[in-house]
Amino acid sequence: MKQVVQNYKSGELAVLDVPVPGCKPGGVLVRTAYSLISTGTELMKVSEAGMSMLGKARSRPDQVAKVMQSVATNGVPATYRKVMGKLDSYTPLGYSLCGVVEEVGAGIDDVAVGDLVACAGNEHALHAELNWVPKNLYAPVPDGLAPRHAAFGTVGSIALQGVRRGEPQLGEVALVIGLGLIGQLVVQLLAACGVRVVGVDPDPVRCELAERLGAAASGDPGSAAVEAAVADLTGGLGVDQVYLAAGGGSNQPVELAARLSRDRGRVVDIGKCRLDLPWNAYYEKELDVRFSRSYGPGRYDPEYELEGRDYPVGYVRWTERRNLACFLDLVARGSVDVEPLVSHVADFDDAVETYRSLEEGGLKAVAVLFRYPEHATERAAPEVAVPTVTVRPSGTRAARTPVRLAFVGAGNYATSMLLPHLAQRDGVELSAVVTTTALSAANAQRKFGFAEATTDLDAVLGDKSIDAVFVVTRHSSHAELTRRALLAGKTVFVEKPLALTEEELAGVLAAVEESGNDRLQVGFNRRFAPLLREARERFGARTGPAHLRYLVNAGRLQHGSWYLQQGTEGSRFAGEGGHFIDTASWLLDADPVSVYAVAPAGNEDLQVVLRYPDGSTAAISYVTSGPAGLPKETLDLVADGRALRLDDFVRASVYGRKKWVSSRLPKARDKGQNAELAAFVKAVRTGGPMPVPLQSLVATTAATLAVQAGLAGGAPVALERAR
Repeated sequence: MKQVVQNYKSGELAVLDVPVPGCKPGGVLVRTAYSLISTGTELMKVSEAGMSMLGKARSRPDQVAKVMQSVATNGVPATYRKVMGKLDSYTPLGYSLCGVVEEVGAGIDDVAVGDLVACAGNEHALHAELNWVPKNLYAPVPDGLAPRHAAFGTVGSIALQGVRRGEPQLGEVALVIGLGLIGQLVVQLLAACGVRVVGVDPDPVRCELAERLGAAASGDPGSAAVEAAVADLTGGLGVDQVYLAAGGGSNQPVELAARLSRDRGRVVDIGKCRLDLPWNAYYEKELDVRFSRSYGPGRYDPEYELEGRDYPVGYVRWTERRNLACFLDLVARGSVDVEPLVSHVADFDDAVETYRSLEEGGLKAVAVLFRYPEHATERAAPEVAVPTVTVRPSGTRAARTPVRLAFVGAGNYATSMLLPHLAQRDGVELSAVVTTTALSAANAQRKFGFAEATTDLDAVLGDKSIDAVFVVTRHSSHAELTRRALLAGKTVFVEKPLALTEEELAGVLAAVEESGNDRLQVGFNRRFAPLLREARERFGARTGPAHLRYLVNAGRLQHGSWYLQQGTEGSRFAGEGGHFIDTASWLLDADPVSVYAVAPAGNEDLQVVLRYPDGSTAAISYVTSGPAGLPKETLDLVADGRALRLDDFVRASVYGRKKWVSSRLPKARDKGQNAELAAFVKAVRTGGPMPVPLQSLVATTAATLAVQAGLAGGAPVALERAR
């Protein structure tokens, strides 16, 4: 693999071929998509490397002190050899990146291969194609956040930790001295806290940028405009906090901080500037000088960073990793905007030229990103396979009456949308209900007349008298329960989704192949809705490509809903998006070949575009921010000079040579659950074909999974039929 390195003795910069790091326990191997150049810290290091030996010594008096101690202990010759050997070695650059997990080490269970993560650390988040990153130095990237924006995670954590050290309060006024990369982020973070900000920087372009990003005013440190703005905003009292985000050898920042601070104000040093504090000025105002140590608690603690030992949240609320995750969330929700900070995006292969241009001043930038080779960024939006399954013949199933059913799970959907239909159906016997809590099973037994209520799933799956099993549990358990029921020889009805990952889907299909049992139905009920089926029949066959638009006004969830537990249960669209993809594919009579998905930062609203083999397209707008009075689902299909319209399963229309409009349904909306269950029970009773072909269920599930992959990568995802 390739990595950017520098020889500190000679100043040489290079992109070297180096071995791929091993994936050790307690961390993950990450393939970089974007890494961020710190135009402050890194350029200072690059500049120091180009100095003479005397210049290096003057710039690093701390290191000189260590050398002198070594001379006293080991003598001049040994110390000289040691120092020269260390200087004449390649050292890495970089400490902030975003990439895709390539391999997971032992002991890691919070991310999987293919996940997008932001990484930190000047030993682990380097400008390199691959990095091994320990657990406490990476954080999963929120849904919808672009990789190039997630690459700001580490510098964002530095800014965030600095703001935390200042303890800002709503309504205060702060002064940010230095409007480089860190300073611009501090401005936005303070504005998000309800703090009014005055920025200071000699560069008018950076001052203008700070005002666009939330500063109330900004200007040159020597201008009267800055002091006037502070006086105006504070009533002449002075600012509550000062954040030193400047570098260099001037003492002007600390002097300006004292002059513009209020009595007992707070001064926070984030950057690396000269700190020759004017004693009288700081004493008279009793200023509280604080230092902000890098990304937050845990920094420089090897037990935390390398061994993965976290600090208890009750004692240390914001650690390195929690700061990293918090900053990513702020960017994803739109509270911080990093895109205006991106001055230049360079190809990784041009790293040396990019550094030289920055150092020489040819490239003036706030933030510069390295974009890695195409195969690295493609991993952020991978191709999703649509598995095919070969089932060996299992013989003809004899007709059975009554059909004996078992339910695994008896939550709200099962008890309101499925069981009322089944309890009243002739030829159906509700044999057993299985839940994890005894009382919920007893309630379902009492309400719907199950013969048995139990918490013993193995006993139910081993009962040969039971013909079919309904899996109606939380999303994260669907695939595993379906797999077990198929291996037990049961016909299975599983509520959507069938699977939350490609690995889960592969596990279900492996069970089908192993057992020869392909008797599976997923609860995609809308294709069975009587009104939609009639509208499709009246629309008739088509010859040309069609264009379908499907608006889903999903609405907001109540606080505490388990649907919001995305870490374990998947996103909302992963849970119910298959409904809408299946409906579109059924109307278009084909399976999609590609998926493109986009979402606003920090929003659950999605726009999903599906492309089909004949050129047809389906655009699904899934919104959670719509008003309550807006119908939940509206659909339009246009092809061959005709159009079909569905209004929330209440009314349907077909426009062509003749117009057909259904009568308004007199009762509640019928979204097809009853007809779907009738078709399922018939298939179980007769042994005939399942209501929906297995390959269609697989294709819909793969397309739903591809939505998440597309959001992570920001590009269309091909759905390739596995061979």
